[in-house]
Amino acid sequence: MTKPLQHQGEQAVQRRAGEGHSGWGSPMFDDVIQPPFAHFLRQQRLLLLGAADSEGAVWASAVTGGVGFADTVDRHHLRVAAVPVTGDPLDRAFDTERAVGMLAIEPRTVRRIRLNGVAQRREGALHVRAEQVLGNCPKYIQQRVPLEDATEPGQPRAEVRADLTERQRQWISQADTFFIASHSPDHGADASHRGGEPGFVTVHGARRLSWPDYVGNSFYMTLGNLHLNPSCGLLFLDWEQGHTLQLTGRARLDWDPQRSAALPGALKLVEFDVERVVEIRRATALRWALAAASPFNPPLPTPRDGR
Repeated sequence: MTKPLQHQGEQAVQRRAGEGHSGWGSPMFDDVIQPPFAHFLRQQRLLLLGAADSEGAVWASAVTGGVGFADTVDRHHLRVAAVPVTGDPLDRAFDTERAVGMLAIEPRTVRRIRLNGVAQRREGALHVRAEQVLGNCPKYIQQRVPLEDATEPGQPRAEVRADLTERQRQWISQADTFFIASHSPDHGADASHRGGEPGFVTVHGARRLSWPDYVGNSFYMTLGNLHLNPSCGLLFLDWEQGHTLQLTGRARLDWDPQRSAALPGALKLVEFDVERVVEIRRATALRWALAAASPFNPPLPTPRDGR
């Protein structure tokens, strides 16, 4: 059944942005997995997850597998034949049922869908009950093509820190894509995508980042959650080598029009304070090559713009 979700956070951000009007609110979504979405899910090898751990910290994670590793059990349930790797902050989170946000993204075709609900780990797989299923537009998704999997990727190795190393800061400053997880107690978890030209994320030091919030669909599913709960998680992928960089911390919206005016395409800025960092080497055997940048990416400011 298609229905709206009245989300107080989303509506508050819409009003602040001046984009709301009478009858405007949260997106329409299905609480069932329709056949076209079920077919799409079966073709994917990469899923992004968002959830809160047992201490309330929110993390974004990735699970990968062969074609068909994500398959519907029925119209309401999805079985994912993979769990977060050892060392991932969400590795054991799903030992008990908890809210999950899931993003299925196909970089080759720049298609994506969201599937949010609850998940539990059983017999080495994630069993997900769908509560919100909806498609998303292709904006800001860089086109990437899959390469051959690494033949001997080795065992994942995790390193945990309280702040970013110089190498990790360089990684982030060169990224054209990251994924963000958010969570609010009354509305569950969500996982979403952010993209732009390499350098669209600004690194302000070992414990602070910021990025522009570009024009989207004005539903503000991520920002609505952040309005209610600033805890969130970021995930940066090393597409060529299979490493992952996960950050958890707190985000806040910067509505200063002068700051956003300095960044082409920005409606507002998001600032993020890092609280914990997990880097996992050899997190996945998947390898991707960049084929084309998204035609929607705004240009980066020139030095004279003050950045």
